[in-house]
Amino acid sequence: MAAPPTPAKSAGRVDLIPTMADIVAVSRAQGLNVRLRTLGPFFRVTMTRVDDEEKEAVELGRAEGAVRPWPGGSVLHLDSMRMSRATLSVPDRPLFGLGLFLGAVTVRHGFDAGCVRAELLAINDTPLYHDKLVRFYTRMGFKAVHEVDGSSIMDLAHMLVWGGRGTRMDADIEQLLVKWSKRFRSQD
Repeated sequence: MAAPPTPAKSAGRVDLIPTMADIVAVSRAQGLNVRLRTLGPFFRVTMTRVDDEEKEAVELGRAEGAVRPWPGGSVLHLDSMRMSRATLSVPDRPLFGLGLFLGAVTVRHGFDAGCVRAELLAINDTPLYHDKLVRFYTRMGFKAVHEVDGSSIMDLAHMLVWGGRGTRMDADIEQLLVKWSKRFRSQD
């Protein structure tokens, strides 16, 4: 049985934040195995599912990044999140997608590590895919903070850190977990 959700840190807030155990329990109920591995500040979250025909674990997605110290509180730097084509063969996919489980474990790890903010770059490989990424991350709770298009000196630093052009987005870790907790309760 999963541990009860922990109360949010903000004064006066009655919303609950799911624990790592809550997130793992809901993902297991969906037939998913989500695993977090860390090495110093670096982390990797993998999501697998046992293929019914092959009887072996198939990787559905992976998220990687680092926890960075920063004035005002650590930052969860989300370097990459990739879902594999194998997700298309998952029957009864959750309403909000398999990426929600991968993101929830990642963000909960950041919360447990003392992060107050998560940051990512919605990469701009193609305009259509970029627009979909920005809409997805916005729906998940991120806000656009800077368009990295190579037109300024500041963009050079972003491009070196993130490895490309796109939309820099930030989110408050606690707000993400509170928002997502409603989705986890609906999938229980």
